[in-house]
Amino acid sequence: MAREIVLDTETTGFEPSMGHRLVEIACLEIDDFIPTGRNFHVYIDPCRDMPIEAERVHGLSGAFLKGKPRFEHPEVCEAFLEFVGDAPLVAHNAGFDRAFVNHELKAINRVELHESRWVDTLALAKRRFPGMHNSLDALCKRFKISLSEREKHGALIDAKLLAAVYLELKGGRERRLELTATAEAVSMVHAATQNAYGARPRPLSPRSTEAERETHASFIRDQLKTDELWARFGL
Repeated sequence: MAREIVLDTETTGFEPSMGHRLVEIACLEIDDFIPTGRNFHVYIDPCRDMPIEAERVHGLSGAFLKGKPRFEHPEVCEAFLEFVGDAPLVAHNAGFDRAFVNHELKAINRVELHESRWVDTLALAKRRFPGMHNSLDALCKRFKISLSEREKHGALIDAKLLAAVYLELKGGRERRLELTATAEAVSMVHAATQNAYGARPRPLSPRSTEAERETHASFIRDQLKTDELWARFGL
């Protein structure tokens, strides 16, 4: 399985075409659906005011963000693009994050991240749970993923939660059971093999007579010129 990047963003609003901007990006690397421990996280100065409605969601004030690097600065844009590389990007309601990321890239004449690279966990959840609430919070509760670390919607904590949700949507528990079952099966086969040729508790009585065994031994000595193989089995 290829490397994937779980991504979440926070913004000043809902629509980049209305002048709203990114204020936070968090990326978490996974490999074979397992977090590697590598991540990318940055706060961004949007160079505009922070609407109170947005601040209530993520808790990032204009005062806090003022002076943080802007998106076009190398520690944001270059570092972000280097971290994600050519990996698929996993996001919840991916169209939202893609619109903001690509809006910022386009504004500084950088290549946008093509739609084909994005994996939308909201779409995955809707296929698995049609007609149900499929927000990130709802999915965490459904999969019994703890929300205790999260007080507000921060990009880094949400990326961690989303990585756990993505694992479950891709069959996480079933995968773990599969691996466990395989290990148990190998263990059972190994045990059976180890015991297959063990000594019988009550050995069978010989089916051949002493004369027949002597005739067989003479044949081995005279015709095959060796008794090395047969001697291993006491024949």
